[in-house]
Amino acid sequence: MTTRTDPRIYGRVAVLLGGESAERAVSLNSGAAVLAALQAAGVEAQAVDPADGDLPQRLAGGGFARAFIALHGRGGEDGVVQGMLEMLGMPYTGSGVLGSALGMDKLRTKQIWLSAGIPTPAFALVQSNDEVIALRERLVYPVIVKPAREGSSLGISKVEDAAGLMPAWHEAARFDSEVLVEQWIDGAEYTAGILGATALPLIRLETPHVFYDYAAKYQTDTTRYLIPCGLAADQERQLQTLSLQAFRAVGAHGWGRVDFMLDDADKPWFIEVNTVPGLTDHSLVPMAAKASGVAFGELVLRILDSSLEDGAAGVREGLHAEG
Repeated sequence: MTTRTDPRIYGRVAVLLGGESAERAVSLNSGAAVLAALQAAGVEAQAVDPADGDLPQRLAGGGFARAFIALHGRGGEDGVVQGMLEMLGMPYTGSGVLGSALGMDKLRTKQIWLSAGIPTPAFALVQSNDEVIALRERLVYPVIVKPAREGSSLGISKVEDAAGLMPAWHEAARFDSEVLVEQWIDGAEYTAGILGATALPLIRLETPHVFYDYAAKYQTDTTRYLIPCGLAADQERQLQTLSLQAFRAVGAHGWGRVDFMLDDADKPWFIEVNTVPGLTDHSLVPMAAKASGVAFGELVLRILDSSLEDGAAGVREGLHAEG
């Protein structure tokens, strides 16, 4: 990790926030928190919203030395903005084009995990009414239905029986033409924050909702975040190691988050990767970082440090361990 002696080493930083995805509101909150933390540390930072248009021109002509990506969802977390920054030769935080694109795509993530021996719930891909009709009588219920390329639990439904599959598919299909019908796992929900080569302390999520949905994440105060997570130390270390393997399997690096569940037999089931998770002072990665002694402002600087590692964006895909 780069040693910081003077905030001027970063140059002028563009904090990319907002965008046009379904997660715009969450990204605006993350970006505002990042901007405030950077400015408090003496870093010259400016908010840049891709939704305002002409992003390449604004970045190229704005005197920026690097970009801090606080964009969630499509256009910011899926490799698109990363590819544009590569073309500009501008260093940036987080995963590169490949890791970002794969991490955003739950279908391809699961396919890679299966090939790597990382446990993930069984699933089927559906893309039409006819496929839903052909599938619904063959499933073992309950199942969970989700868009393949969306975040913040948008468009996700638990389905208890065959009659509920078609409405759930239509809801998910509002967000993506590719929809996953996935085995429902009964058990506890956990998340592992990733910072460089380290998996942060695990967080156990408890919610009175059916699952950790959009409302549980952003709109209610009934969700509980347990740190320590309640697992034995050896088991937590094993799950942290497996979470790092799951993260790296899709080419992700730098920082992010991996979500998984433990069933009643204590078997882990990996659900998804987030390469640009929430970054407010009450989001999951900052929460886990705080539990390991890293305050929010320091976390933001450590993430920004990753953009100094190689000096140019173009070699980022070869990095796996350090961030």
